[in-house]
Amino acid sequence: MRVKLVGLALVSLSFSVSAEKLSGTIKADGSSTVFPITEAVAEEFGKLNRDVKVTVGISGTGGGFKKFCAGETDFSNASRPIKQTEIEACGANNINYVEMPVAYDALSVVVNKDNTWMKDITVAELKKLWEPEAQGKIMTWNQVRSTWPNEPIKLFGPGTDSGTFDYFTEAVVGKEDLSRGDYTGTEDDNVIVQGVSRNKGALGYMGLAYYEENKAAVRAVPVINKDGESAVMPSSANVKNGTYVPLSRPLFTYVRTDALKRPEVKGFVDFYIAQAPTLTGEVGYVALSPSLYQVAAQRVNGAEAGSVFGGQGHKAGISLEALYKAGSK
Repeated sequence: MRVKLVGLALVSLSFSVSAEKLSGTIKADGSSTVFPITEAVAEEFGKLNRDVKVTVGISGTGGGFKKFCAGETDFSNASRPIKQTEIEACGANNINYVEMPVAYDALSVVVNKDNTWMKDITVAELKKLWEPEAQGKIMTWNQVRSTWPNEPIKLFGPGTDSGTFDYFTEAVVGKEDLSRGDYTGTEDDNVIVQGVSRNKGALGYMGLAYYEENKAAVRAVPVINKDGESAVMPSSANVKNGTYVPLSRPLFTYVRTDALKRPEVKGFVDFYIAQAPTLTGEVGYVALSPSLYQVAAQRVNGAEAGSVFGGQGHKAGISLEALYKAGSK
């Protein structure tokens, strides 16, 4: 077993599961960032419920919502809140859902191990590197910072269906979906790792869990938010203490309210919430506060449909606790 499961929660859930003898198939898809969390939960849940099959896909946050709003999946993993267009797509198909925050993440800026010149990078330099105006113009590293070498730039990042792409462009460039297009985009974070590790002049970005898993292949770069501030590394500690801004963000999963009526789905959701505080850290992310997991449980048990973000996305520095306190019934 990957981790020690939370004792009291497991006793309660085990009794319910054994009494109901759960069986069936549960389908999840969406964010590759959230994938390791849901996969870990599914693995542990499957050990206790051999007759329940949980499948977890990674078509990206946007791709996942397309399937979810068409009624093809029970869960949609998302590295950003649901967009207004996706809310409307779900509404058109009478798909109602409960929004569950599950963890915090730190977007990690990574470079090749042989890159010895980049000791840190500012948010302004990241913008200069990734904004649409940089396409075809900012092609060597000395154009970003004059003391860096005349080395060709090779960029890797999430594809446009990715919630990581949406959050990064919003936080760095200033508007969601606003990015230069001449980079290698992919929904598979392992492709980003491989690309950066094989190109000396490469830079990419990904979720904290994938960086932690691939420290031997790539190097994370400390980020400076504003002039005069210190460079801060992506880490669980720096997410918790609030210093890694603006690249810290919450992660979510969404579950259809009609699917919650199925015993195997409700059992899986209860197990997810109970074990998330342990499993999120085990796979490299940052657990939410106990009060937020309690809110998630209340929303599920009350079938509180909808998103507290109203289709507007999550802004850096906004408290999740305040949002869900205001948004809960």
